[in-house]
Amino acid sequence: MLHMDEREIPFGLSRDGAVMFVRLYSTDGHNRLTRSKVELLRAEIENLGSMGLSALPLVISGDKYFSVGADLNEINLLSGPEAMEFAKAGQALMDTIDSYPAPVCAAVTGYCMGGGMDLALACDFRIASPHAIFGHRGAALGLITGWGGTQRLARLVGRTRATEMFAAAEKVDAGKALRFGLIDRIADDPVLAAMHWAEQQITG
Repeated sequence: MLHMDEREIPFGLSRDGAVMFVRLYSTDGHNRLTRSKVELLRAEIENLGSMGLSALPLVISGDKYFSVGADLNEINLLSGPEAMEFAKAGQALMDTIDSYPAPVCAAVTGYCMGGGMDLALACDFRIASPHAIFGHRGAALGLITGWGGTQRLARLVGRTRATEMFAAAEKVDAGKALRFGLIDRIADDPVLAAMHWAEQQITG
C-alpha cells in the first residue's frame, strides 16, 4: 500500500488492489478545503499519472464528514486578487478530477457542503451514507461557488432544482439527493460500496 503521512499533508493516499483511495483528513473531521489543501490535492491527483497509477479507478472519501467546504474564516481574510486565485485553484482541482482518465467515485459520509459538494459533483459517481447531507450554503452567506458546481449540479438534477438548491441554500438529505439524481446510490458503508463499484469498472 502507498501511504502519505497525514501529519504532513491533510489527506491520505493509498492503494488497495487495483483501486486508488484519497481520504480527506482534518483533526476535527470537517475537512475544510483550505487554499493549501486544494492546491496539494490537485497536485497529488495529477502526480498519480507520473507514478503510472492514473489508469486505476479513484475513490475520494472523508472521515467524519466528506467536507464542509471552504474555510470561511480563511476566505474572509482574502483580498480581491487572492480570492480570484483561490477560485481558479478550486476550478483547477475540480477540472483535474472531472478529466481524470479513470473513473472517480465520491464516497460521502456526513456533511457534503459548499466546495465539498463541488468536489463530489466533479466525480463520475456518488455513493452516500443514509445520513449524508448535501447543500451549498453560499447564498445565505452572500457567496456563490466559483468551482463549477452550478453547472455540474444543473446537468445532474436540472436547472430548476439546481437553482432552488443554490438560491435557497437548501440542505438535502441522502434520500432526496437520490431522488433528485444528485447521488447514484445509498450505502451503509459508502467507501466499501465505492470500492466494489470501482472494481466493476475494471472488470466491466
